Amino acid sequence: MKKKIVLRFTIIIVILGILLTIFELINFRNFTINSSVHKAEAISEVVKSGLTAHMINGNTNQRSTFLKSISEIENIDSIWIVRGEKVNSQYGESLEIEKARDDIDKKVLSSGETYYELDETLSKANLRVTIPFKATITQQINCIQCHEVKLNDTLGAVSMVLDISEVKHAAINSVTIIIIITLFTIALIILYTNKSLNPYLDTIEVLSSRIKEASVGVFKPMKEESNISTEAKELTREYNSLVQKLNITFSEIDEKLKGFVGTNYDYSNSSLDNSNYIISNLSNIFQFKKEIELDNTKEEIYFRMSEIFQNKFNLKNFTMMEVDITNKTSKKVFSQGELFFCCDDIIEDSSACRVTRNTRDVTSLEHHSACACFKSKDHFYYCVDIRIGKNLILVVNFVTENKEELVELKKNVPFMKSYLSEAAPAIEVKYLLDELKQSAFRDGLTGLYNRKFMDEHIKKLVPQVLREGINVGVLLLDMDHFKAVNDEYGHDIGDKVLKELARILLENVRESDIVIRYGGEEFVVLLVGVKSEADALGVANKIRVAVSENEIDVYAGNKLKKTISIGLSMFPDDSKNMDSVIKNADIALYEAKNTGRNQVVRFEQSQVSSVDLF
Repeated sequence: MKKKIVLRFTIIIVILGILLTIFELINFRNFTINSSVHKAEAISEVVKSGLTAHMINGNTNQRSTFLKSISEIENIDSIWIVRGEKVNSQYGESLEIEKARDDIDKKVLSSGETYYELDETLSKANLRVTIPFKATITQQINCIQCHEVKLNDTLGAVSMVLDISEVKHAAINSVTIIIIITLFTIALIILYTNKSLNPYLDTIEVLSSRIKEASVGVFKPMKEESNISTEAKELTREYNSLVQKLNITFSEIDEKLKGFVGTNYDYSNSSLDNSNYIISNLSNIFQFKKEIELDNTKEEIYFRMSEIFQNKFNLKNFTMMEVDITNKTSKKVFSQGELFFCCDDIIEDSSACRVTRNTRDVTSLEHHSACACFKSKDHFYYCVDIRIGKNLILVVNFVTENKEELVELKKNVPFMKSYLSEAAPAIEVKYLLDELKQSAFRDGLTGLYNRKFMDEHIKKLVPQVLREGINVGVLLLDMDHFKAVNDEYGHDIGDKVLKELARILLENVRESDIVIRYGGEEFVVLLVGVKSEADALGVANKIRVAVSENEIDVYAGNKLKKTISIGLSMFPDDSKNMDSVIKNADIALYEAKNTGRNQVVRFEQSQVSSVDLF
């Protein structure tokens, strides 16, 4: 940097010297020409006066001798006069020697303006000058008296060739001296400037290198030299003070930021770049946290997290799984891409997943077989987990197609974990709300849906059924002589009988069907999408037989068998109002009870009157 500054300064001085020299050369040349032209004009005035005197005295025949004497003046190579057309028309044709010799003479006679032309070589310089002789009226000369012309008409011209070589040489000598003086002055300026600026330039050069290092996060102080100026010393002290403060500040910032992302983050860049990257991610995480607080369900949060993984970290294949610590089961809650190679055992037994057994991440970066549950040899994985509340863990399985992608993924894991950590409380809240909602819609004894759930669900089910044109078989069933069980065996056995009934109901219907504890020993089964009345009766009888054949341990090896009665009504065949259909099934159940129990009765309109009569 120092050399560049000195070189640029030297170039500026040299250019300035060259410009000054060129200016002096042009100035001297113009001065030489102008002074020679003035000399020619003075000689022309002498010639004009002499010729006028010869004309007045009547000895114009001696004008050649007069001109010859003028030409003998030093530096005049030649001189001649040219008569104008108006003089020729008055006094007759001019002599041969007084006629225009070239275009310059003709140009001056025509324009009435002085004209000159320089002819120069390296060793010699001649100035050709032609000056017009105009009609004037002065105390000495009155041209109008003798010539039939108007004032300022051109009567003729005086032409001469002047040798200005000596003047040119003198100018060259002067310019040479000026150039020498200029160069000497430039040399002195450069030497003085170099000596004066060196301490400043040295300081600036060191400062420049320190600033370059500071731009990548390396803050080094400058050494205070003894030979530098007071101003340079003050600059050095101020810079060192700034560096000290920056070192302290950035060290504190770096440590605090490391606390956010963890010490396992790859700090390969400069501290400034790392800090900027971390702050940018923390800002994004803060925005993410604000967004998920407005989400209504866990599924929305999982979807938002997946967008972060895809758009922010360019991940193409990952799976999120919820692991229930209590029963050691797991389930997929979100999957992106098709690369999922975990074994099926983890669904039923979450302990097969290595990351749920470890307190740290599991990856195939160093050992591909770190997790025995990963079934692909051609792909790589990175698994992390985050605790969601007391009984739930969220496991995220990332899969890459090559090792390079896995290495890049590992760099971003601290930030991805930060997103997961921020999401964990929101997921836990949604999980607890779901649990609370489920408990409000579930029967505490049997775990089946309760009547409240049925009332809410029917509001959505009826429009769907009518829109899709499907049937719903409504079974209303009741345990036969249930009060006798409570009276003889106690309520504990009664509760056991109801649980067994709930189990049998769930085992004998489809997942799409809905089983509800309607109240006491009454249950409702909604056979959604059943094809026909005959199919509904088949399911009802299947349930009835299964209950009648089921043996329940009471105590001391005693077994208990119970039966149920079932009433069936069809929606929308019997009515397009679901409440009416349930009432119809209740009427049919009453008919089953009245006619012997342990049977299925299909609702018929005639049953209504019999119930009313009763």
